[in-house]
Parts: sequence; structure tokens; C-alpha cells
Amino acid sequence: MTEQISEYDYQELFDNAPCGYVLVRTDGIILRANGWLTTLLGYQWGSLDGTRFRDILSMASRILYETNLAPLLTLQDHIGEVTLDLKRRDGSTTPVIMGASAVSASSDQPGTIRIAFVQAGERRLYERELASARDDAERGLQREKRDGKLREQFVAVLGHDLRNPLASIAAATRILEKEALSERGRQVVGLMKGSTSRMSGLIDNVLDFARTRLGGGIGIELRDEHALEPLIEQVVEELRAANPAREVQATYSTIGPVRCDSGRIGQLVSNLLGNALSHGDALKPVSLRAETGDDGTFRLWVVNGGSPIPLEVMETLFHPFVRGQAHGTAEGLGLGLYIAQEIAKAHGGTLTVTSTETETRFTCEIPGKAASI
Repeated sequence: MTEQISEYDYQELFDNAPCGYVLVRTDGIILRANGWLTTLLGYQWGSLDGTRFRDILSMASRILYETNLAPLLTLQDHIGEVTLDLKRRDGSTTPVIMGASAVSASSDQPGTIRIAFVQAGERRLYERELASARDDAERGLQREKRDGKLREQFVAVLGHDLRNPLASIAAATRILEKEALSERGRQVVGLMKGSTSRMSGLIDNVLDFARTRLGGGIGIELRDEHALEPLIEQVVEELRAANPAREVQATYSTIGPVRCDSGRIGQLVSNLLGNALSHGDALKPVSLRAETGDDGTFRLWVVNGGSPIPLEVMETLFHPFVRGQAHGTAEGLGLGLYIAQEIAKAHGGTLTVTSTETETRFTCEIPGKAASI
């Protein structure tokens, strides 16, 4: 009695399994196909038994099975996750995923192949959509790279071509300074000098940004600089002249030899001071301190008062084209801090920022011998 119930249960599991299941002789004849499979293909239960397995395969799947999968089963006894197309009774096809195992013949049993199927329609659709999305993304990325490189080359060429007329304007202002001018004339010349200086800084930042994006990085020429203080003081004086209503305090401590690119250090100082003047509280002074430690490390601090930088802004502060809320009209391009950090990195150093209710402080440190470069 127990054996009869057990046999019934096994047949029930076979016929009503939630997947296709078929037993095939090694000569390709179907011994038994379960209800799931016959229903899927549009046949009545039991009508596939005794038919050829190849007849329920599409032409491409038939070739794959007979030339590849069947011989493979004789070698390794099992295969898994093979995508095939089964042919329905009405001639249409349905995609399935197949797994199979081979049972060797014995003295009383012929060899058989056990094959299971699950439908793969949604998976096929997903795979096609995924492949299409990947191809679209790759094409978009290549197009963006081409467009981005073209934009950056255009910016580099444009920035270079702007230098010549700007140099002519700067030279003209220097000539006018030597002339006998009225008080109003001197004020106008001072404004012109400030504007040309600011424009020169913008062009430098744009060119450096284009170089970094085109893979060249910030170019530096390292030398042992013994007179860095006068260079920094010159930058400070230029920004004082361009911002006569603001107080800029500068202190220096034992600025000994520093191995650096002095021109780039001047650019870094100009960017940090310009940022502090633009974003700091106009009623509070901006302070700068520069020193060289006993180990030769160069340190620079630029501090301004005002509201603290919001946390969400801090996270992207050194990214290109990021601008805070500037006071007045000196908003810039949002490249100053990005270029300043790239200059520090090129020297093997760092540029960091802290911001509280009382002050915002930028700190640059450059190792004494630029050992990490």
C-alpha cells in the first residue's frame, strides 16, 4: 500500500511540477513529458510521449542541441542554464532555460536524458533591454568624451588668444600711470588695473582647468626659492589695490628656502585671497600667514570671517565650477579653489578647509623637499 501511494505521489510531482520536465531516450525519443511542458506547447497531456525531442525545438535550437549539447552530455553527464527556443504546436516559439543530466544505460534500463525547462521570456526581455541600455550608455559616454574634449580644447585656445589683448590693456594702464592725471583719472586707471589683474587670473584658471581635464595636469617647475615672502607680499598688495575698502592683514615667519614653483605659489595665494575677499564678511579683515617650519615644510593660512560654509557646499567646495554666495559682483567662474588645490597636489602638498561660526580657514601645506612628487 505504501509503495502504491509513493508511486502516485511521484507521478503527481512529475506531472504538476512548476516547470517543464521531459525524459528523452539517447536516440532522441521522448519517453515522458509532464503537464507543464505539454500545456506550454499547446498539446494535450501525454500527446508528446513517443515523439521526437527534436520536433519541439526551433531550427536554431535543434542544431545547437544535436551538434553541441547532446555530445556534451555524453562527456560530462550534465549541462545547465542553456537558453533555447521551444516550438509550439501552432508554429510559434517560446524561450526557455534548459538544464539536463544524462543517466547511463544499464543491463535492464536504456540510457536516458532528464531535461528540465523554465520560461525565459521576461529574462530575455530584461537581457535585451539591459544590452540596449549598455550600448546606449557606451555610445553616450563616447559622445560625451568627444564633446568634452572639443569643449576643453576650445576653452584652451580661447584663453590663450585672450592673453594678447589683455596684455595690451595692462601695458596701456602702466603707461597712463606715468602721465599727469586728475584724481578721477587715477581712480579710473586703478580700476582698470584691478580689472586686468582679475581677468588675467580668470584666464590662468581657465587654461589650467583645460590642461588638467585634457590630461596634462598642472605644470610646475621646482626650484629652491629663497625669496618667497616678497612674491606673496606682491600678490597681497595687488589684491589690496583692487579692493581698497577691505583690510588684508599679512604676517610672515621665517620663510626660508622652499622648493616650489614660485609662479604657481603666487597663483595659489591669489586664488585663496580672492576667494576670501569675495565670500568673507566685508566688515571683517582677511588675514594671511605664511611660514616655513624647521623641516622645510611651507605652510600658508588664509582666514576670513563671515557665515560658516554649509556642509553640503563643503563636500564639493574644491570641485570645478562650484561657487558660493559671493558678496558684491565678484562671483568668478568657480575655478579658483579647484586650481589652488591642484597646485598644492602638484607640489605633493595639501589644501584643506575648516569653517566655523567665527572663521573660515584654508590651510596649504607643501613638504620641504617635495619628496612625494
